[in-house]
Amino acid sequence: MACRFLVITFAILYAVALGLFLIGTYGWFGQDTGPLAGIFLIPLGLPWSLIEVPDAMLLPVAVGSPFLNLIILWVICRLIRKRLT
Repeated sequence: MACRFLVITFAILYAVALGLFLIGTYGWFGQDTGPLAGIFLIPLGLPWSLIEVPDAMLLPVAVGSPFLNLIILWVICRLIRKRLT
């Protein structure tokens, strides 16, 4: 139960951070655009967001690394649930 709550909470945080990134990048809803639009994606994507990549890959790594962490959490929770039953 706690593991499911953790995965759902992380998914909600990721969706909110991704939404804020899109709003801040494209200036939706009259919001000013700025370089700090994706600041909330970085901590959610640790440690993958610290990997040195070429400049062309910075955006996909910043957006995709929290998704990778979400998949890892989901797989760990599935393994724990399978082991307990």
